[in-house]
Amino acid sequence: MKLAPLVAACGLAVLAGVASAQDAWIVGQSAPLTGSNAAMGRDIRDGAAAYFKMLNARGGISGRPVELVTLDDANNRQTAGANTQKLLGEKRAVALFGFASATLSLDAIPQAEKANTLFFAPLSGADPVRKAPPVVYTMRASYGEEMEKILGFWTGLGMKKVVVVHYDDEVGTQNFALVSQYLSKNGGTPPAALALKRNQAVDDAHVDQLREHKPDVIINTALSGAASEISKRLAKRGSFVPMSSLSFVGAQQYIDAAGAAAAGVSIAQVVPNPSSGAPVVRECAKALADAGITAPMNSTHLEACIGAKVLAEAMRRARKPGDPTALLAAMASLGSYDAGGFVVHYGAGRRHGSSYVDLGMVSRDGKLKG
Repeated sequence: MKLAPLVAACGLAVLAGVASAQDAWIVGQSAPLTGSNAAMGRDIRDGAAAYFKMLNARGGISGRPVELVTLDDANNRQTAGANTQKLLGEKRAVALFGFASATLSLDAIPQAEKANTLFFAPLSGADPVRKAPPVVYTMRASYGEEMEKILGFWTGLGMKKVVVVHYDDEVGTQNFALVSQYLSKNGGTPPAALALKRNQAVDDAHVDQLREHKPDVIINTALSGAASEISKRLAKRGSFVPMSSLSFVGAQQYIDAAGAAAAGVSIAQVVPNPSSGAPVVRECAKALADAGITAPMNSTHLEACIGAKVLAEAMRRARKPGDPTALLAAMASLGSYDAGGFVVHYGAGRRHGSSYVDLGMVSRDGKLKG
């Protein structure tokens, strides 16, 4: 997937317009452009950059273009923290935007708080970005809300034995706790777990461990690489276990990696289906096409594009163009904003814009059906 009109020569920054740091809105982003989660990282970058490119073609905001500077963190928490320091210092970003996970946000959020700079729309619904300092504003539903949708579906069908695939870290154990709390509250059986190290390859021993629990359903909270490998190895053994994933898996990234083994897997979605007719879906699809993206728009592209549009609206309302403090105040008072069939609301005591969750299922032809 290429974004030639937008990629800077150094390969580290994506520029949505030609401008100097003195007269542009600099939006800073750390994302995994290489490594185990590179497909999702590039899609996050491309979705936002495409929207800003379209915006700049219309004159930018308050006479200033918007410049998205994306630094590669290779899905490493410490690198994301170092990137944040550079974005806030050397690059003088007015906002941090679209970090690819809660883990990649952990070392960035304290820096944003210290700088009193907006940290907007991380692609995560985990506690570290939900229970965060007041500079953090999210756009998507929480993982708790996603779990309610997923587990409500399966328990409604009488499924009792649940195995949770999660990472053996702070965020992963919190995801496991969400499932435990839901099942306990609703009189269910305590779940079992398959804990993975981040960036660890899934092998037959993991699948054996999973099958030993004889699950009725697998709840996946890991990324597409691990989830797809589980699906493929189960399919190779002729074993089908229903599986649902948090949106964190990256629907298209998982489908591409799992191939035919993805059929029947359900995935939570926190933005409209990219094949729907919502106005913002059409707008973002056009922006991506105009930016040179030839692959069909996926939900990661769309979420990043919508996030860029919401951020741009806050920029328009900022009383002092290009000022981080004014932009943070504008986001805090944004109120209800309809991006085109996807509504967010921010205000006093409300920093999480949406609670929208849908549950899609992968069809035999590799499409996510709502």
